[in-house]
Amino acid sequence: MSKDPAPPLDLDEREQTFVSHLKELRDRLIRSILCLAIVVLVLMPIANPLYEWVSAPMMEQMSHVGAQMIATEVASPFLAPFKFACFLAVMISIPYLFYQLWAFVAPGLYRHERRLALPLLLSTIGLFYLGAAFAYFAVFPVIFGFLTAAAPEGVTVMTDISKYLDFVIVMFFAFGAAFEIPVVTFMLVKSGVVSRADLVAKRPYVVVVVFIIAALLTPPDPVSQTLMALPMCLLWEIGLLFCKWFIDEEDEDDDEAEDPGALVPTASANLTDKP
Repeated sequence: MSKDPAPPLDLDEREQTFVSHLKELRDRLIRSILCLAIVVLVLMPIANPLYEWVSAPMMEQMSHVGAQMIATEVASPFLAPFKFACFLAVMISIPYLFYQLWAFVAPGLYRHERRLALPLLLSTIGLFYLGAAFAYFAVFPVIFGFLTAAAPEGVTVMTDISKYLDFVIVMFFAFGAAFEIPVVTFMLVKSGVVSRADLVAKRPYVVVVVFIIAALLTPPDPVSQTLMALPMCLLWEIGLLFCKWFIDEEDEDDDEAEDPGALVPTASANLTDKP
């Protein structure tokens, strides 16, 4: 005799499971918020030196023309360093925040999904940090040097500290997101949305799209656009290399082989109509 199938969970058990997930989510959100709060409290005493550090690329260029940064609002001398301390707290806490997310999601994944998701998660964090570091150390000196030198004769460059901070935060996020291209490329090919061969064939169009995205994310000057577009193109090529090394061609063709209707003729196609 065959065994009877396991009875489904009753309503009470399903509600208990749902409530337990909500409690776990609440606990992990509380831990994440506490982590952010602690890091902000640690950074607050050194908020002004941190702002001096982040404004150093601009201050160095402005010193060449005898200019300095200004605060046009009453609370800007306090709010700008505090805002940067909060932003830096988020940047520092990203590994812990992603760990809380991973600990909540991982139990519901299969073993092969965990093996794939964990390296992608670590790569995402590392590439974001790499993009932000590239913006600060390689892009900011060139951009601010170009913008300062491009000022018309008789115009003194005196940047507001709040406006400057808004600009650099946008640039940090823009370059951090742009450096995620290898992960996005790998995921698109791995999930079967597009094949590596298709991406290689569309390389000229991808380059054009990359330069358009760089023009939208950076100031309207060719220097910063080029400094973003060229690393994006290089990272896209790196993503294609990862797809070639870690994804078999058979895996890319699985989706095409899943449509038996297109390969096997139906029985009605072999019948002829009789008069």
